Amino acid sequence: MTDTVLTRVANRTGVITLDRPKALNSLSLDMVRALSAILLQWKEDAGVEAVVITSSSEKALCAGGDIRFFHEMGRVTPMGGSALLEDFFTEEYALNHLIHFYPKPYIAVMDGVVMGGGMGIAQGGPECGLRIVTERTKMAMPEVNIGLFPDVGGSHFLSHAPGQLGQYLGLSGLTIGAADALYVGLADVFVPGAELGALMALVEATPGAQLPQAIRDFAAPFATQAGTSELQAQRGVVDAHFGAASVGAIMASLERDENPFAQKALKAMRQRSPLMMCVTHELLQRGAALGVADCLRMERNLVRRNFEHGEVLEGVRALVIDKDNQPRWNPPTLEGVTQEMVDRFFEPVWPDHAHPLRHLA
Repeated sequence: MTDTVLTRVANRTGVITLDRPKALNSLSLDMVRALSAILLQWKEDAGVEAVVITSSSEKALCAGGDIRFFHEMGRVTPMGGSALLEDFFTEEYALNHLIHFYPKPYIAVMDGVVMGGGMGIAQGGPECGLRIVTERTKMAMPEVNIGLFPDVGGSHFLSHAPGQLGQYLGLSGLTIGAADALYVGLADVFVPGAELGALMALVEATPGAQLPQAIRDFAAPFATQAGTSELQAQRGVVDAHFGAASVGAIMASLERDENPFAQKALKAMRQRSPLMMCVTHELLQRGAALGVADCLRMERNLVRRNFEHGEVLEGVRALVIDKDNQPRWNPPTLEGVTQEMVDRFFEPVWPDHAHPLRHLA
């Protein structure tokens, strides 16, 4: 496909290996197109009964979208390449939809960093997805840290997490490990990193149609090795604070709690984009009532509004380009965010008949 998306078929299972290790497999537009093309091909191929997506590196399955590309393309005219930015998000979200509703088992080896866009290509739907985590798994939806919001279907899978755990993950952007991922419902089985070689040998030895059950059986003896979930232990704290009516109310509630867990969340939120935290809070409330396709259409709308505003360009500048870690958020404080500003992000960019994801069902 490309030199960064390697594919092969083993015993009726299509194996995709992401191979862009220096960038932690961050998704380029070429990678999105390669993934879409092979999944569409295998969807119709009777010789492929299941799909496994993995990485050539134990450091990451995928760290997200290529945010340097976002920054570069977001600052130029269409003649200079910004149309490619539009293509990226339209095609990435269509890929997320394809994966969620894939008609064959879709098995993601979520070893190492799995964040942002990496979650989008790992979160297969309940009818197809089997998500494997290891002790090296570092999972997050950290978009508010760069002035964006949890996209790639995050408005659906975070809003459907138990209680207020989705709001916690979306607003704080904090990283979780294997035990928390299993508890939140963002992973299915635990396999120790040392056993991944045996897991891939199992893929080679097992016909694709039998692979999901074979992997569950293989993983069963390791279930207790995932450790204990901090989010399970702190569930009451999360629900008490993150169930508040607004981001301001959530942070005020956290301020009154001396629990180190609560204070860690508060410290993280104080560094995030105030506007995008408020947009994320609204996004997850709306997403809870929507199906996957409508969530992705909503997110596609918000991406356009976000680049119009420029918050993500400033976030990427501060954290990745200049690396001064001093983003000049607009507005700079939570008190400066109005409901009108938030509502603006949800105003339709296109009429329904012209929406770039109008064909998703």
